[in-house]
Amino acid sequence: MIKRNQQAVPAPTASVPELEQAKHAVLNTLESIQSRRSYEHAMSEFITWYCSAARLAFNRSVVLQYRTFLEKKQLAAGAINVRLAAVRRLAYEAVDHGILSPDVAAAIRRVKGVRQIGRRVGNWLTVEQGHNLLGAISPKALRGKRDAAMLSLLLACGLRRSEVVNLRCERIQRREDRWAIVDLVGKSGHIRTVPVPQWGEKCD
Repeated sequence: MIKRNQQAVPAPTASVPELEQAKHAVLNTLESIQSRRSYEHAMSEFITWYCSAARLAFNRSVVLQYRTFLEKKQLAAGAINVRLAAVRRLAYEAVDHGILSPDVAAAIRRVKGVRQIGRRVGNWLTVEQGHNLLGAISPKALRGKRDAAMLSLLLACGLRRSEVVNLRCERIQRREDRWAIVDLVGKSGHIRTVPVPQWGEKCD
């Protein structure tokens, strides 16, 4: 006979092998090398923190505790949000492996990131530093011309390193009396057209 006041059985604590299995499943879904590197680092950090103390379960409450932990480390808002995004992906893969229930994963997904108030993330070059960087390259040698062209695309068009390395010449086309990089396939397969500023058209 089932008692009416019987308490619900608490969710089991996720083990390290289970979390590692979910982590590798997430990494297998990512095509970008940069994304895999970033997510692997973020998920490994979370698993280390999760196993550093007795956790009741991998749930929304624990993820909120992790966000507080990251905030106390005084990380940038963007860095915290990247780590939380990786934890959310980890939670959804854990559902497929029977570690979490869909309801628990949905609750984890509702954990909000840290608000970014117009703050630049990462190290940004000033205009003067950009000019000095280009000026340090000699355009007389063939290698110098190549390096100047690559740096111009990085600085003028804001391309990622992988996008510059994989860029093909036929993608650079003349459109409406100006040069543009057409149908550039970027992160997560997103396709976009990037205009090239006039100062970025000349590398010598």
